[in-house]
Amino acid sequence: MLPDLSPAQEKLLIRLADPEAAADWGNDVSGASLMALLANAEFHGVLPIVLRKFRERGDANLPKDAGLPQKLAELRDQATTATGQSMLLQYHGDRIMKALAAKSVPARIVKGPVFARKLYRQVADRPFTDIDILVDPASIDEANRTIAQCGFELGSNEAESRELQEYKWLEKENSSLLIELHGNLVHDTGMRRRLSLGFRELQTIDGGQTDTPAALLTIAIVHAAGGHKFHRLQLCVDVLQGLRALKSPEEEARLLEAARMTGIELELATVLNVTGRLFGAARAIELADRIKPDLSIRLAKWLITGKMLLRVNSRDKMRSRLSRDAFRWVQRLARPRPYPA
Repeated sequence: MLPDLSPAQEKLLIRLADPEAAADWGNDVSGASLMALLANAEFHGVLPIVLRKFRERGDANLPKDAGLPQKLAELRDQATTATGQSMLLQYHGDRIMKALAAKSVPARIVKGPVFARKLYRQVADRPFTDIDILVDPASIDEANRTIAQCGFELGSNEAESRELQEYKWLEKENSSLLIELHGNLVHDTGMRRRLSLGFRELQTIDGGQTDTPAALLTIAIVHAAGGHKFHRLQLCVDVLQGLRALKSPEEEARLLEAARMTGIELELATVLNVTGRLFGAARAIELADRIKPDLSIRLAKWLITGKMLLRVNSRDKMRSRLSRDAFRWVQRLARPRPYPA
């Protein structure tokens, strides 16, 4: 269980987790408070951003009590190792992509390294622990064979993987290297009747380009609400950065059209709403409010709050879990909205 944070400490965590926010806080923050913040930042996947801001502030300006210097040294060593792991994963991901291209299997890497490169000014702010490759469902068998030929072995149940359209491959010589092959980024079969985000949908959203802001933000929203169910703050930071990448009304319109096409209007409204309220991003809330709310959207916004997300692993974790589980049922029971083909 994570150390409890006061409301003031939660606000500081949010500010430190924002890649674009200044690295400043009052001199009255104790070493013990910063240690609690670091523990929460590590759990929520935003530790690299927080460590960078500590470095920008300067160790000489940090409290010397509560073992903070030693803890920072340990976490910085871990961050260096994580960066090396990300680089190794990127190498294997590129190698597999070349092998897929040689067999004329259309594929794209999504999430981790693409988010880091496209959405974050500091690539090291967004490490990743696996490589996600998306292919058309018709190409899954050939893609699986190709990954196996690249020295990986299937680490997930084949029948379950086929149902979920998600295969987990582990490198034979180093099982910490994980490649996930997807036929659809929506794995919950109960939700897939309403929403879908696959290779072809992303091609349509990109409109002849690759990794457009609308496509990246759509992926981030599905990742937060359709995959991991708001289990850590990093998911909303990805969305925040994706929102910042939308530079024009035309790109905003493309995002909203993508939400209609893929059926994720409920998820878009919910994720943008909680992200906007967490980080004080008025534009996120305004975009969320452009989706005409029905009962499911109103209920989802009520269930998914910043407090719920921040307390996933706190004393209130059961309440957080119940809210997130209830949100999943809202997703499964929500009616598909008509989309003109």
